[in-house]
Amino acid sequence: QVRLVESGGGLVQPGGSLRLSCAASGFTFSSYFMSWYRQAPGKEREFVARIAPSGTNTNYADSVKGRFTISRNNANSTVSLQMNSLKPDDTAAYYCKRNGVAYWGQGTQVTVSS
Repeated sequence: QVRLVESGGGLVQPGGSLRLSCAASGFTFSSYFMSWYRQAPGKEREFVARIAPSGTNTNYADSVKGRFTISRNNANSTVSLQMNSLKPDDTAAYYCKRNGVAYWGQGTQVTVSS
């Protein structure tokens, strides 16, 4: 079955960095767009970034453009999100998503606070 497992969240100070990873299994990873979403308390889940199957095309939400970088490794079925210059507004649970017939991971918490 499809499984997505996120890791790498934690507490970081404003201006700091974190790298999230999502390990995928149960499907042909290299055939699917993959995305990261986030959900802050009391808010709807929102799109963060997306990467094409080949890794050559990426899209970002305006709020993270220039600070976050999505990447993937099709050889080991992982998608990552490098987050730099973190702000308190980036605090949220971050979710990995397989596009197409959607599957979601369980999420990993990112808290940006001094």
